[in-house]
Amino acid sequence: MGDERIDVFFYGLFMDEQVLAAQGIAAAMPRRAFADGFRLRIGQRASLVPDGGARAYGMVYALTPSELDRLYGQPGLEAYRAELISVRGFDGSDLTAMCYNLAIAPELEEASADYATRLSDVLTRLGFPLEYVNSISRPAAD
Repeated sequence: MGDERIDVFFYGLFMDEQVLAAQGIAAAMPRRAFADGFRLRIGQRASLVPDGGARAYGMVYALTPSELDRLYGQPGLEAYRAELISVRGFDGSDLTAMCYNLAIAPELEEASADYATRLSDVLTRLGFPLEYVNSISRPAAD
């Protein structure tokens, strides 16, 4: 049972398989995807906020429950809460995936230029739409 994998939607720096591997996480079945109805908000960490007209991009990986516990049990990640969301793969598939989101989204003034730059680099490397990549460096107004 502990080896059963769960689809997880990552929208921040955990989209990078190298970042996960450095944490001892063997992410399987990588898939580019998006979640409609959510907008990315970047503070010192990333979070998704509901926004009916928005779309957030990310990666879906299959992880084991013990990998998720290890990943989100790290200091600084305690505020993330698991929730199921609907995402669509770039191949057109509809998925229900676990998504870890901050219980309280960062305030706009908490934006981290360093985080945004690193995230933009990951999104570019993974081949996400340029318009979305470019939007990362410009915080969206509420």
